[in-house]
Amino acid sequence: MATKCRNCPLRQRDLFVDFSPEEVEFMQKFKAGELTIAPGTPILLEGSNAPQLFTVLSGMGIRDKTLENGDRQVISFVFPGDFLGLQASLMGKMGHSVEARTPMKLCVFDRSEFWSYFRAHPSRAFDVTWLAAIEEHFLGETVATLGQRTATQALAWALVKVYQRGYALGLVDNHQMDLPYTQRDLADALGLSLVHTNKTLAKLREAQLVSWSSGTLHVMQPDALAELAMTSWDTLPPRPLM
Repeated sequence: MATKCRNCPLRQRDLFVDFSPEEVEFMQKFKAGELTIAPGTPILLEGSNAPQLFTVLSGMGIRDKTLENGDRQVISFVFPGDFLGLQASLMGKMGHSVEARTPMKLCVFDRSEFWSYFRAHPSRAFDVTWLAAIEEHFLGETVATLGQRTATQALAWALVKVYQRGYALGLVDNHQMDLPYTQRDLADALGLSLVHTNKTLAKLREAQLVSWSSGTLHVMQPDALAELAMTSWDTLPPRPLM
C-alpha cells in the first residue's frame, strides 16, 4: 500500500522543511504512486528522457556518468529525500545514471503535471531552485576536493559528508551507519585508484578516526575527521522535500 503524504516518515525529520496542509493535499494529488526496486536496479539511465520524477522515500543509491572509454565517474550518493529526474525534465535527457544500491522505495510523480504543480504552488518552484542550487554547491565543493585536497583529506571529506547526511536522516546509531557502497565507488567519486583508496582508509583506521568494513561505517572521532577534511561539522540546513 502506497504511503500517504500526510504519513510520510521523512516529514518527521528536522532535515526537511514541513509542508502546509494545502501542500500535503496537493502533493498527494501530484503523486502517481510508489515503486519498490531491488539493489542494482537502474532508476534513470544516462541519455534517457523518462516521463517520471522520483523522491527517494527509503534506501540508498548512486549517481554516476560513464565516459566513452567505459571509465566511470561517481557524481554523488543518493539518500532518502533526494529528488531524481529533474535534469531530464528541464534538459530533455539525463546526463548521468541513477542506480539502487539497497532495496529502495520511490515516490513517483508524473512529469507532465510538473509545471501545473508550480502554477498552483509557486513557492514550491523556489524549493526546486533551492535543490538545484544545493546540488551545484555540492558539485563545486567536490571539484575543489578533487583539485586541492590530498587523498587523505578528500577521503575524510567524503566520509564526513556521507556521515552528516546519515546522521540527519536518523541512520546513525552509536556513531555507526550502514553504508552499502564499495571502495570502488568511493575511488571513482574521488578520482583515486582502488589501491590508493584502500591504503588511505587503512591510515584513517590506524589513526582511530574512522573504520569501514562489512558495510558499516564507524566514525570514532567526527570532529577530528572534519578537521582533517578541512570542513566544518555543522548541522545541515533544512531542505525542501518534494
